[in-house]
Amino acid sequence: MPPGVYCPVDFWAKEEKQNISVDFLLPNGIYLNFWVPCNANLGNIKKLLWQRAQQEPLFHMLSHPSSYVFTCINQTAEQQELEDEQRRLCDIQPFLPVLRLVAREGDRAEKLLNSQISLLIGKGLHEFDALNDPEVNDFRSKMRMFCEDTAMQRQRMTWQSWMETNFPLQLESSSSIFTRESMPPKMLMINVKFESSEESFTLQVSLVDFPITLVGMALKKKSNLFGQRSLGRPEEYTLQVNGMLEYLYGDYPLCQFTYIKQCLLRGCTPHLTLVSVTSILPDQQASSTTLSSKSRHKPPPLPSKKLHSSLWKLDSPFYINLLHASNINAEEGLKLVVQSGLYHGNELLCKTVESTEVQASSDPVWQQKLEFDISMSDLPRMTRLSLVLYAVEKSKRVRSTRRKPKKGDYPIAWVNIMVFDYKDMLKSGEYSLCMWSSFPDEKGELLNPMGTVQGNPNTESAATLSISFPLYDYSVFYPSIEKILDLGARCNEVTYPTTEEQIQLHEILERKGHSELYEHEKDLVWKLRHEIKDRYPEALSKVLLVTKWNRHDDVAQMLYLLQNWPELPVLIALELLDFNFPDRYVGTFTINCLKKLTNEDLCHYLLQLVQVLKYESYLDCELTKFLLERSIIHRKIGHFLFWHLRSEMHVPAVSVRFGLILEAYCRGSNYHMKVLMKQGEALTKLKGLNDFVRSSVQKTGKPMAKEAMHACLKQESYRDALSHIYSPLDPNLILTDVCVELCTYMESKMKPLWIVYNNEQSGGKRVGIMFKNGDDLRQDMLTLQMIKLMDILWKREGLDLRVTPYGCLSTGDKTGLIEVVMQSDTIANIQRNNSNMAATAAFNKDALLNWLKSKNPGEALDRAIEEFTKSCAGYCIATYVLGIGDRHSDNIMIRETGQLFHIDFGHFLGHFKAKFGINRERVPFILTHDFVHIIQQGKAENSEKFDRFRECCERAYMTLRSHGILFLNLFALMKVAGLPELSCSKDIQYLKDSLALGKSEEEALKHFRLKFNEALRDSWKTKLNWFAHNVAKDNRQ
Repeated sequence: MPPGVYCPVDFWAKEEKQNISVDFLLPNGIYLNFWVPCNANLGNIKKLLWQRAQQEPLFHMLSHPSSYVFTCINQTAEQQELEDEQRRLCDIQPFLPVLRLVAREGDRAEKLLNSQISLLIGKGLHEFDALNDPEVNDFRSKMRMFCEDTAMQRQRMTWQSWMETNFPLQLESSSSIFTRESMPPKMLMINVKFESSEESFTLQVSLVDFPITLVGMALKKKSNLFGQRSLGRPEEYTLQVNGMLEYLYGDYPLCQFTYIKQCLLRGCTPHLTLVSVTSILPDQQASSTTLSSKSRHKPPPLPSKKLHSSLWKLDSPFYINLLHASNINAEEGLKLVVQSGLYHGNELLCKTVESTEVQASSDPVWQQKLEFDISMSDLPRMTRLSLVLYAVEKSKRVRSTRRKPKKGDYPIAWVNIMVFDYKDMLKSGEYSLCMWSSFPDEKGELLNPMGTVQGNPNTESAATLSISFPLYDYSVFYPSIEKILDLGARCNEVTYPTTEEQIQLHEILERKGHSELYEHEKDLVWKLRHEIKDRYPEALSKVLLVTKWNRHDDVAQMLYLLQNWPELPVLIALELLDFNFPDRYVGTFTINCLKKLTNEDLCHYLLQLVQVLKYESYLDCELTKFLLERSIIHRKIGHFLFWHLRSEMHVPAVSVRFGLILEAYCRGSNYHMKVLMKQGEALTKLKGLNDFVRSSVQKTGKPMAKEAMHACLKQESYRDALSHIYSPLDPNLILTDVCVELCTYMESKMKPLWIVYNNEQSGGKRVGIMFKNGDDLRQDMLTLQMIKLMDILWKREGLDLRVTPYGCLSTGDKTGLIEVVMQSDTIANIQRNNSNMAATAAFNKDALLNWLKSKNPGEALDRAIEEFTKSCAGYCIATYVLGIGDRHSDNIMIRETGQLFHIDFGHFLGHFKAKFGINRERVPFILTHDFVHIIQQGKAENSEKFDRFRECCERAYMTLRSHGILFLNLFALMKVAGLPELSCSKDIQYLKDSLALGKSEEEALKHFRLKFNEALRDSWKTKLNWFAHNVAKDNRQ
């Protein structure tokens, strides 16, 4: 490759290059160029370079090779020092084929860590330095100290507490370990392998022995065979399930461990590895960086003493000066107007104000004062100024009360800015605001208060609006919490309700959903706020919504009341994370409630909590600290927090916030970085392979493309990158090596890769993952999260509906992974393979039952039909409640064990597909006659089985309905995610309707029974759709 030609990631990810021409710059001023193997490591390259350098002038000026380190420009455009000389050139992936040799200097460990973090998060840390933003700098310093303190807490954890936190025991309840029909033998053969060794032994143990007994037997066996006497005590070891980060420890009989029970039921030998206790502790692994006082930042300097005043002393109206704009793209002949509004959450604090009209140009000038109908003293702490620039067709009189745009209004750009800075000081002076492009929406709103307060980083092309806040001779600060509470205590008056008011209040608070209150109802809720605190504390959100945040007396009373408000249940507190509740003290109260979340429950809701970060007005907030603290202590939470943040680093509005949180996490979890970097390397390889496959399909066709794909996977660089990694879908699962011959790609447009792995678990279990590049998986993630939550809620009610919420993870811009459910097939394939004519296969009602019979001979068929019946009930309810659309026979699958499950959730919340204006989804959920045929075991007269199925559906539906508010809250928190089908309250209304939240229990059950009957009665329409789908698919092929 000639000098100067850059090497993007795709270059390194494609089919392995043999050699590359590299430019070398030596510290003595000599320049060399020669070809080196792409898979050569830096140590060998340095030896080659030294041999060449000896033949050049000025060689005597060089010191020993160990005195120097290579540097390059990496893919984040940052100079990186390549400290690890075991790394290969193809793994480093420099942006340019240029390596510079420089003398070692400074804090090597710190530089290496900074370089690794930059590569891992996809953004150079130098970009944060270049912002020169005091808030960013203070946040980085504060979070570094916070995360290092948390990491020190982790270091002080005992082995027992670390295991219980990160690897809780997977146990069966002692009363249900085995049924009478499946009583196990008293003795059991277990294969035990030794850590970092291929040696293994099969030992016979009693099922009632504890793990420590098995450990002792293994150590004794090894000692006797190899004559090793210093193996240590049994307490220094524990047992790990092969291929999983799952451990057997503690005082429980072996038969109570879930893994052992599953092996017994499957009739296979358990395979375990004996590992040392110290190897599991994160801060004692070789890859970890020990924290020390040297790495601590110095505390920030004390603020200089300046004159300052309280905001509450300012009685004049709030105003801004609208100065001018630049980079405006508007047609000639139009007029430009700026509309502005002050918001607290979604609440407009006073009437919006508009500027005068000016002639459209690239640099319009206003020089106008915009005054708002609110006193300075009444501005709430979290006030944000929302501005929008739009064009109008013809001159019109300014109307400051107008919020809705007229037909001739063309929005151009919007921007938001906080009125107070991150240190509570009222902003003053001039600000140049880089704006975001506007797109008209169906709500017709011009202003976008829910949008980010971050300016558009694309400063060169973005429209820029210049405004100025009032100037003062002193700094104006929002009052401290002590002064707020003091005022609240003085204004606080308790009002006792009359009997009639109690009845009215009870009726208001009993309403389900987020229904709007009338003015007289708002007044009553505010009047009886103390009564609500004492008797209905879970209705805190309603009190906060009726609080007049544009009156500081009322704000003080509310915050005073909040100090003594009872702690809320976690699932109720989730609602307070919504954008409607921006106050920071409400945020602190909410996070204190969420601290009760178990680690497992926090993982369930992590997707929403990461999205809520987008609502935050400042970098330093309680939610960020809460997530970082729990992530640093619990590696599974840390894993998913990392990928949820990393997958959106390409989004300009959040790249700084998310990048800073990722940096903080990496500094607190050095031990985890190596695992994450390995996963990132694997994903890069898969993206390159996917691009290569797409190109090959176009050039050579499917058979040759598949062969080329296999040839790629057999290359050393691919084998190394894809083998022995922790699965991004499940961080406790170890993906050992790729089964190349079983790998393929799917026929869909983006040619997703189907990768099959071996796993070290007993029984030869294989693991499949699908890599998608070009599809947004976030909606699938949300849908599968909801199905998993439904499964949890059903199981709490003793209802196991055998659903299959397979893994799905977005890892980047329209890229991600999906878990392949092995030993399963689509209904379309089953029907086609069991029918004479492919086109009419959809009408063959015996095909599915015959397939199940072939996979489950004898008595196993009854179990398979039971699995099918339960799972069919679960997915009927889940798809109906969530409004899942585009249901056809290629996205409904069945496992060989009988479990039915749905895939591909591209449409939900009632956004059904239509063709020629006709809705293709004409039934509430999929319940075809061939499904009923299986449920009734192929016997038309077996109504008892079907009645039991119907009762199961009704029970499942009513269970979800009782948790309706939880689903509303979780979907509401996802509005900020930017999903096309979840952007406004109208989308969430579908959930209210499907769960019949406005009806009584009896009415809701009657409503569902009507839907059930409709699905059964109109199932022929589903079959017709499937027939049309099959015909269309055959034509495409």
